[in-house]
Amino acid sequence: MTASRLQDALAAKDQVWGGWVVAPTLMGPEEFAAAGYDYVGFDVQHGYLSDADVALMLRRLEHVPIATVVRLPGVDAAPIGRVLDAGADGVVIAMVETAEQAAQAVAAARYAPAGVRSFGPLRASLGIDPAALQARASVFAMIETARGLAAADEICAVDGLTGIYVGPADLAISMGHGPADAWSQPDVTDAMDRIQRAAAAAGLVAGAHAGTGKVGKDLAQRGFTMITLTSESQALRRGAAVHLAEATGDS
Repeated sequence: MTASRLQDALAAKDQVWGGWVVAPTLMGPEEFAAAGYDYVGFDVQHGYLSDADVALMLRRLEHVPIATVVRLPGVDAAPIGRVLDAGADGVVIAMVETAEQAAQAVAAARYAPAGVRSFGPLRASLGIDPAALQARASVFAMIETARGLAAADEICAVDGLTGIYVGPADLAISMGHGPADAWSQPDVTDAMDRIQRAAAAAGLVAGAHAGTGKVGKDLAQRGFTMITLTSESQALRRGAAVHLAEATGDS
């Protein structure tokens, strides 16, 4: 049975650093791995990806040293089960606002009698032991609304949850600010700190979407341990701009 690279990284490091993939790509995750990133996230919520696209990319990464998580838009058990069957180390469930929703997400990753996941591993290397397959599946609930913030302690108390993952843009919007204001409005940063403390108090991993290395450093200093730095499109744009500036003498 394939071990969870994500669980191994979280156990070994104070922070794990992630890249993000929003469109079908063969090279993006491998380049994140080559750059030293600990995990790559596949975005089925906002990206141009289906769970079938993710399954193909996960198979390609079977022998690439990088952990994998998949962000899904809700607690529907079928897509959660499919990406775990395809070999994802974990799932990140968007817009969790209640403990009941968090419990549904956990149940979707667990077999009966603990959950509602249907047995059907898609990779031979995963093995066929339900207990082992269940043990390697990490589940993160995204807290990214004012309602989710109000229920943070109850969400963090859900049995079987691996961690909390903060979505700063949506959190800022739900608190009456623009998405770009997440890092400049004290009430939003205070809210993120509150979520981190709730996760830590419950013994959970505190994760967040940074978007830049500078913000990632700030999140690490705030106590977050699983931090997504950039997407493949952002990394390509930044690298392309540097090369153009060097060529044109504008650097």
